Amino acid sequence: MLLAVILTLVLTSSTFTEGGAIPVRSVYNGYGCTGLNIAPNLAWSGAPAGTRSFALTAFDPDAPAPGGWWHWVAFDIPARTIGLGPASEDEAKAAGMTYGVNSFGKRAYDGPCPPPGRPHHYVFTLYALDVNPMSGAGPRTTGPELRKLIEGHVLGTATLTGLYGR
Repeated sequence: MLLAVILTLVLTSSTFTEGGAIPVRSVYNGYGCTGLNIAPNLAWSGAPAGTRSFALTAFDPDAPAPGGWWHWVAFDIPARTIGLGPASEDEAKAAGMTYGVNSFGKRAYDGPCPPPGRPHHYVFTLYALDVNPMSGAGPRTTGPELRKLIEGHVLGTATLTGLYGR
């Protein structure tokens, strides 16, 4: 008897749990927020067959800005990678990945800092891709641009959502 093993792409974090609060260590430092602005530790497993690279975004769909707010844009993450932690742009480049531009205008992770009121949702999405490098993407690529560029190349996705309010 043959058994088929079906892998499901899963994204987890040791920094926060699904639907849980994002801790102050990963909150932005500025605009009235007093976090440490350290990217959360992320880990994943279950990459689909044929995965050649990953892309990762962190997005706030509740932001009052048109189209939401992009906190992290990373791509060309090598297929052998099974997680990310706090990494500078130089460390990311050395690992073979590229940071795009977030809504703060920086090539970095920048944490939550919603306006006072109800908590916002921060959706971390990992994309398993059938390409490496991502054609047409470069260091000035934004979140919306990346999502268009990966169309037709996504083998699987996994999300992890954290909450933060002040």
